[in-house]
Amino acid sequence: MVGLNWIMTIIVGGLAGWVAEKVMKADHGLITNVILGISGAVVLNFVLRLVGIIPPGGILPQLIVAVIGACVLIFGYRAIKGRG
Repeated sequence: MVGLNWIMTIIVGGLAGWVAEKVMKADHGLITNVILGISGAVVLNFVLRLVGIIPPGGILPQLIVAVIGACVLIFGYRAIKGRG
């Protein structure tokens, strides 16, 4: 996550994963929430930079990016899992 140290990355990632879990009505554990939140932030930051949008650093903007990214990852997982 842009502009956050490792401790804050884990905290914001866990919070973002938890929010995404509630929004998407999923059921995950703490570790999965942290992984989803951090992965979602990394993926969405990368995609936004590809299209020329640079999200600001800081806790709140990165939390928003992480929640949206985690929701996209949960949606993608469900789409792939539903096909099998």
